Amino acid sequence: MATATGTAVHHDLYPTRGRAEVPTPRRDPVVWSAPGAPGPLLPAQLAAYERDGFIGVEDQITDEEVALYRTEMERLIADPDVRADERAIVEPGSDKVRSVFEVHRISAVFAALVRDERVVGRARQILGSDVYVHQSRINVKPGFGASGFYWHSDFETWHAEDGMPAMRAVSVSIALTENRDTNGGLMIMPGSHRTFLGCAGETPKDNYKRSLRMQEAGTPSDGALTRFADEHGIRLFTGRAGSATWFDCNCMHGSGDNISPYARSNAFIVFNSVENAAVEPFAAPVRRPEFIGARDFTPVRPG
Repeated sequence: MATATGTAVHHDLYPTRGRAEVPTPRRDPVVWSAPGAPGPLLPAQLAAYERDGFIGVEDQITDEEVALYRTEMERLIADPDVRADERAIVEPGSDKVRSVFEVHRISAVFAALVRDERVVGRARQILGSDVYVHQSRINVKPGFGASGFYWHSDFETWHAEDGMPAMRAVSVSIALTENRDTNGGLMIMPGSHRTFLGCAGETPKDNYKRSLRMQEAGTPSDGALTRFADEHGIRLFTGRAGSATWFDCNCMHGSGDNISPYARSNAFIVFNSVENAAVEPFAAPVRRPEFIGARDFTPVRPG
């Protein structure tokens, strides 16, 4: 299958949403910059990212900045106008805000976080080019029952439903509260980024309306997940507020429910290379809205 944009035709290197699951070896680099390229990440960190598909950064932002961003997060989720906006996603079964998308456009405070050289500089170094924001959001996972998110590869969705051609995107999850081993933390299968798992089943129309609350389309079978886990293992991320996890777009990851008393909240930013701008969806009838999959490819400039 191929998708066309203007006169350019983009061949589908990663087929998905067909009749059966189809594993495809990764056809793209993991670290796109040349060896020795300048940036905040050390060579050992880049090597670990290349090997595992992720790295942790202990002090991504300071304690003072954590307080600033957490205060802004709490302001946003309490704002009735934000709650009424389609960019706010409410927790299934309750009236609690779970996520606020396109947060860097809603909030000047989070816009500054996106432009922070400690953040965007790492993205440029990994992707070897200027970058734009494909997606941003705050994730609020309150205690006593906030639901998890099932195993998936983000790239599978971004490729199928947003038209992202290649694996040249990176996500960063910055902890705004402590990420414990008991409050629904992020789990990743190390090395899973080297195999693309094309999922079975067609994409329903307006799938995003359901998938942002509970993902079903684009999720792997139990058998495939068992094989991945047997081969790669599972890593659970914990860390103090202010730490961050950087992970490749094709990592198999998920999170469990938070039944502890302790909230787990994060700022989440997806950077995509400007040389990998989204085209038409590869396996969906229509594009998702721009607040989920951006069509503004303007490079992020430090500020």
